[in-house]
Amino acid sequence: MILSLFGLTNRVAIVTGAGRGIGKGIALGFAEAGADIVIAEIDPALAEETAGEIRAKGRKALVAPTDVRIASQVDHVVEQTLKEFGKIDILVNNAGGWTVFSPVLGIEEQDWDRCIELNLKGAFLCCKAVGKVMVRQKRGAIVNISSLAGFVPFTAAPHYGAAKAAVANLTQTLAMELAPHKVRVNAIAPGSVETDLTDKLYSTQPGLREYRIKTIPLGRLGRPQDIAAAALYLASDAADWVTGETLMVRGGMLGIPSQS
Repeated sequence: MILSLFGLTNRVAIVTGAGRGIGKGIALGFAEAGADIVIAEIDPALAEETAGEIRAKGRKALVAPTDVRIASQVDHVVEQTLKEFGKIDILVNNAGGWTVFSPVLGIEEQDWDRCIELNLKGAFLCCKAVGKVMVRQKRGAIVNISSLAGFVPFTAAPHYGAAKAAVANLTQTLAMELAPHKVRVNAIAPGSVETDLTDKLYSTQPGLREYRIKTIPLGRLGRPQDIAAAALYLASDAADWVTGETLMVRGGMLGIPSQS
């Protein structure tokens, strides 16, 4: 019986940034668990690729080209989802990242603003738009993607760490606000996961990948499916009494070394 609590049969999940990396891993994992997926992705070509893989698993996939920093586009995704499926059971706020590696004193104002908008404002706008639907439904689960960088110093991208710390706090606050409506809000803070974004970092700092692996007690970098498994738990009925939490998924990693 307990295994059935982890299923997502006929649930509808919006996953932002599901065209690649962690977001794609979560979207595919949810589809394997029985969910239909709305791919809220800024790159239509990547979204279509993910959609094809979801449909190959026998689940429905709705491609919704979206810039999560723009409220009207977020609202449109919600409208599309309700028109297609009539409900929203799950929201995963995964879209995020950064474009500039720099210590605090070297970050330009526009780079700071861009990072905060993508990682924090985007999560806020999606939580607000979908949260209103879930309050009406009297049910729902939101999973925000924070980062280990939000809890430890990350000198390669401190603007990213600051944004992800704020995502964890937003998660706690929104969890308390929505709990009376039976809507749960949790977060995941991944450690070093192999994605296109981290590959870019490793290409600029030779030897960093190997050095980071040495700092991880479990002896390897994370994979998107590691985060997908945690997201599946938090989105499913198995976590029915869990809200306001940030789950660390980091292989035992205690910090983020910037260089060897």
